[in-house]
Amino acid sequence: MIRWNITIPEKTDRAVRTFLARTGGKKGDLSRFVDQAVRKRVFDLTVSEIKGRNAQYDQQQILELIDQEADAVHADRS
Repeated sequence: MIRWNITIPEKTDRAVRTFLARTGGKKGDLSRFVDQAVRKRVFDLTVSEIKGRNAQYDQQQILELIDQEADAVHADRS
């Protein structure tokens, strides 16, 4: 585990701690909450970046390429 020393607005702290208390939060839930939020944000940013990079391509062509690659992987496993 890695420890972070972060600073957030007091309003955000109160909102998160109130939510966790309302939902039966236990020790360690704040760390899990932050971890999940950060992972989701990184995932969303990654998806947005990939969508932007692929915006110039035809959506149907991308789906066909995905299907072809998935079929190739399944064929290799058979």
